[in-house]
Amino acid sequence: MIFTYPLLFPLLALPVLLGFWSWFARGQQLALPLDHAQARRGRLLQVAVRIANLAPYSLLAAALLLLAQPLEEGPPSHPTQVTNIQIALDTSGSMNEAFGDRVKADGNQFTRFDAAMEAIDQFTQRREGDAFGLSIFTRKVIHWAPLTTDLSAIRLSTPFVRPGAFPLEWWDGTLIGNAILTCADLLEERSEGDRMLILLTDGESSDLQGELALQAGQKLQEKNITLYAISVRAESYSEDLSRVCELSGGRLFESGDVPALQAVFQEIDQLQRAKLASAQTRWLQFDRPFAWAGLFLLALQQLAALGLRYAPW
Repeated sequence: MIFTYPLLFPLLALPVLLGFWSWFARGQQLALPLDHAQARRGRLLQVAVRIANLAPYSLLAAALLLLAQPLEEGPPSHPTQVTNIQIALDTSGSMNEAFGDRVKADGNQFTRFDAAMEAIDQFTQRREGDAFGLSIFTRKVIHWAPLTTDLSAIRLSTPFVRPGAFPLEWWDGTLIGNAILTCADLLEERSEGDRMLILLTDGESSDLQGELALQAGQKLQEKNITLYAISVRAESYSEDLSRVCELSGGRLFESGDVPALQAVFQEIDQLQRAKLASAQTRWLQFDRPFAWAGLFLLALQQLAALGLRYAPW
């Protein structure tokens, strides 16, 4: 057992000193009328009265121990090492195209964006304890949700980031390389935990061709960021994007329908398993025994005040 505030221990000398004084002090002598009968010494009553007089000082000691906040060692915890996962989602106009044969409850076709957000939601729920952030991109990048363990931040953003939510005059097109580097700069700010970037797109990009892909992959290596890219379309994927993923230690996945997309996220979850940190000691509050002792002493003091007194009347 340990105490959070052991600096309060010197104050325990006060109730100890007061208790010694109360036990050994003679007090004031009182003359009583006698009828010349044999008087008993009453040692048992004297001890009971002195013990009752110690109750207030014992109550003060219990209060000081409670203020020091006693703690007991609980079972060790095995926390997972936090993985910082930034999700970069393409929200260009083409993400509104139908994806597979699934139909929504309102009768509309399930789009690439709908499938992506559903798969992201399922993935985040499986990775409880990790920090997630959401960035949306076309030619520009908006960091919509910062890295957080509050998964509702991403789930509730769906109506506000779907394709068409912003004017297409300035929010359309696809620059994947710009999105990768912008999100990498954001992940670099997190000094603790692993760093993972998951990119979902259905397009090609002119800023990842040739040497640009090599430069992007090398920057991810330097920042210790693993890139997993998901091609949300039935057509063949980009070799340049695949090259960037491989340089960072990740992979590029293809997903032509909703089940395939969900399977991709499950595979990513298996590839990047949560890491267990070393066992940590958990300290639990241990104030209940001291609280019960204080209540007992308070009750003893009140009961003693009814009869165990020096006053003879």
